Amino acid sequence: MTLRPKQNERQTNHKASNGRRSATRPGTTGAGSRQHKRNRLSSPLARLVNQWWNRLIGAIYEGSLSEQEAEYESGSTGRDYIWNTVGTSIWGMVFPLLTIVCTQLVGAEQAGMFSMAFVAGTLLMILSNFGVRTFQVSDIDEATSFSSYQLNRWLTSLLALLVGIAYCMLRAYDAAMFTLSMGIYVYKIVDGMADVYEGRLQQADKLYLAGMSQALRSVAVVAIFSVMLFITRSLPVACVAAGVVAVLSLVFMTFPLSLLETEKSGPWRMREVGGLFRQCFPLFSTLFLFNLIESCPKFAMESMMGYDAQLYFSALYFPAQAILLAVGFVYKPQLLRLANIWSNPRRRRRFDLIMLAVLAVVVVLTLAVIAFMGWIGIGIMSFMYGIDFTEYRMLAFLMVAAGGLTAAIDFLYQIITVLRHQDLATKPYLISFGAAIVLSIVLVRIFGLLGAVLSYLAVMALLLVLLTMQYVRIRGIISRTTGDPFARRPHYK
Repeated sequence: MTLRPKQNERQTNHKASNGRRSATRPGTTGAGSRQHKRNRLSSPLARLVNQWWNRLIGAIYEGSLSEQEAEYESGSTGRDYIWNTVGTSIWGMVFPLLTIVCTQLVGAEQAGMFSMAFVAGTLLMILSNFGVRTFQVSDIDEATSFSSYQLNRWLTSLLALLVGIAYCMLRAYDAAMFTLSMGIYVYKIVDGMADVYEGRLQQADKLYLAGMSQALRSVAVVAIFSVMLFITRSLPVACVAAGVVAVLSLVFMTFPLSLLETEKSGPWRMREVGGLFRQCFPLFSTLFLFNLIESCPKFAMESMMGYDAQLYFSALYFPAQAILLAVGFVYKPQLLRLANIWSNPRRRRRFDLIMLAVLAVVVVLTLAVIAFMGWIGIGIMSFMYGIDFTEYRMLAFLMVAAGGLTAAIDFLYQIITVLRHQDLATKPYLISFGAAIVLSIVLVRIFGLLGAVLSYLAVMALLLVLLTMQYVRIRGIISRTTGDPFARRPHYK
């Protein structure tokens, strides 16, 4: 017998008991009536939190989260789009919002320090993810158990934390920079850990729940960070608070939600865990290299310029990031569907049309953002940060163009992953990484902030060309084989 029927039975008996007391003592208000009045007067948010807490405690009381009956429906495409958009939008706005808060409350220099910590934290999040999300959600037949996905993610997250500590020691950060960096690192690693549970919800066709989880965690981090920085004016304290609230959101919301709302997983197997490391290493290496390529100008500036330069670069980058997020809203909820379309050779013309449509969206959005920045975007940025960005207008246009290239690269790489040829994408990323190191050092040394933007734009253009060439090669390979992209691939020279 489950706990929920027992609760209903207790509530029925409780109401009956209240009714008897009311009959014998008219005009009095019993405990049940007072509770009912409190429930009516409480806010919807308070009731939702109370219901979730009762459900969580009940599941823990019964000794299993994964054996409880799911309460939320699946297959709601409209709701998936809405909440995935909300969750991804809020998640993507955390960095710019907190950078603005830092600039307004503690100045450009400390905002630049925060920006640098966030950049490194994002790389650690990618290490935690290890490129598994796309592979996980396109695992249509669940060939790998969710328990194995979990264990894999815990191992990569622990590795990311150790790497973060080692990086701070290598950079010889002082106590303040070390503390704020570790707070942000923990927050971003939790983002990486939560991703495997949100991926599980997407596997169960409940992407909207994953979007809710992502949104609530991001809102909590922004709220706690901002309040603590306003009260204490201490950036390290605010960053630590952000890390703590992220951990709490994982423990009390994301983790139990994924188990309560999905089928119970089979046991983990070391063979499957090791297989994830092997199969997803190409995804991880390319995603890590891609973000490292993006970060090369920032690391070059940290060595040659003050931390305020980090703030200017990040502020110019945020409008470009909006293109990447917006394009993700279009195609990421459809990754599972794209995998199904591609698995049927008769529907591959439709697959190609979807690809062309998404790339057209990238071009349109890029032009629209450039027009917006030329119109009122620069003025809005100057108002939000309290810094005049008028002299950086041309840099903003160049950065937006680079953002459009970045969005196209991200989409093309996801397509290559769906085709299960992600290992062939490593070479273009390695070539581009080498170019990024050289260009960033040379151009930043010569032109400063302008050199950082130019190096970023040039490397993104190079990577898109190389990745497009590799995609054409992959389609040629597939056409010469059985046509089944999920079949074992032949040996490549």
